[in-house]
Amino acid sequence: MNKKYEVVIGLEVHAELNTKTKIFCSCENRFGAGVNSLCCPVCMGLPGTLPTLNEKVVESAIRMGQALGCTINGTTKQDRKNYFYPDLPKAYQISQFDVPLCANGKLDVLVGDEVKTVGITRIHIEEDAGKLIHDDTMADTLCDYNRCGVPLIEIVSEPDLRSADEAKAYLETITTILLYLGISDAKMQEGNVRCDVNVSLRPVGASEFGTRCEMKNVNSFGAVYRAIVYEAERQAKILDEGGVIEQQTRRWDDAKGVSVLMRTKEDAQDYRYFPDPDLLTFVVSDERIAQLAAQCPELPTAKTLRYMKDYGLNRDDASLLSLNKVRADFFDTCVKLGRCEPKFISNWLIGDVARILNEKRCEVCDTALTPEHLVEMIELIQKGTISNTAAKTVVEEILNRDVSPAQVVQEKGLAQINDSSALEAVVEKVLAENAKAVADYKNGKTNVLGFLLGQCMRASKGQANPGTLKELLAKQMETL
Repeated sequence: MNKKYEVVIGLEVHAELNTKTKIFCSCENRFGAGVNSLCCPVCMGLPGTLPTLNEKVVESAIRMGQALGCTINGTTKQDRKNYFYPDLPKAYQISQFDVPLCANGKLDVLVGDEVKTVGITRIHIEEDAGKLIHDDTMADTLCDYNRCGVPLIEIVSEPDLRSADEAKAYLETITTILLYLGISDAKMQEGNVRCDVNVSLRPVGASEFGTRCEMKNVNSFGAVYRAIVYEAERQAKILDEGGVIEQQTRRWDDAKGVSVLMRTKEDAQDYRYFPDPDLLTFVVSDERIAQLAAQCPELPTAKTLRYMKDYGLNRDDASLLSLNKVRADFFDTCVKLGRCEPKFISNWLIGDVARILNEKRCEVCDTALTPEHLVEMIELIQKGTISNTAAKTVVEEILNRDVSPAQVVQEKGLAQINDSSALEAVVEKVLAENAKAVADYKNGKTNVLGFLLGQCMRASKGQANPGTLKELLAKQMETL
């Protein structure tokens, strides 16, 4: 990035809510259905139809607003945003303009080891538009209206972000909160979360913002990062050459790594907002707002900081746990049992357990693993009953079937060998079979000790106590 300029970034995040039905009609809200199979006269905007607001949409938006510290406007309305595009059959979108449901909030985001506070301008509810399908095998573009009327919340940040890294961390945190609240599936690959990225530059030290350009519907964390870097460099080049930045709406082409001009200057008045005459002003009682506030869980940034402070986890480990609510809840339950150090639990959850879950493409709640069994397995390691190597076999078993770690150890003969006399026989056998390595050790190549230790562990089928084995091996090597 050109060091003469400061980049100023604001994000508009559109998140699809996972309600059973759409926002203004009873059509099913589901991804992946056949083209135009989830449509009705209401979401198609046919003459004579009347929309009815989905109460669950309002409550989900309020919960997101409360998580981000917003003021909740208990009395608000819906507005029509007028524009023409083939994926919008009504030629207007039902949204909110001057009285959003949620306003004036903030979000703490962990960027590296620093906490950055980002202002939240507003959160409002609106309906989604359809989807245009471009197929290289035909000249035409198909319109799929299944997505028309799918409920959205739009989360608009203040222009408080100053780098692509900060923007990426902000978007990751927003997505995680949506999952924590259970109000969105937040699958960017399915279009559940999309982002409009506003970028402008100003000279370092300046207080006034430059002219912004907006990139529409950027649909992955990596794409947001790349789009910001590209746009900042594009604007810097124009300014360095004496040019002027025009307010533009651009489309980000992630495959080509460039943004393409869609249209120039666009402001709110261009959409001719006015209150929707088919929808009444709606009121949410203070009592209901308070009930929803009570449902707000501990949020990911706060959870990460708590893990670091209370349990001594490093930042990366704490973040890995916090960014997955299911695993974070599992971790918290394990810790509450109070039978082993949180660090050991964390190591297993983000290590072997996470590896197996990723291979199976499932979550811990989809397996037979329980907090009690994971903690019991760690206790067996700490008591010296099994080695870390044997524990890898145990964790595979207790993920696949509801059985105690002790039973697995007994069934598979995984108990660790601590008997010195038995291990001495193993060491003697390995040394006799690896005369060259022994000779190398005598000639000063002490690094072969690791190789010999590995051979001893293999000879004991992973059951030897590594500490005891290492001591015996070193002792015998010195006497040769």
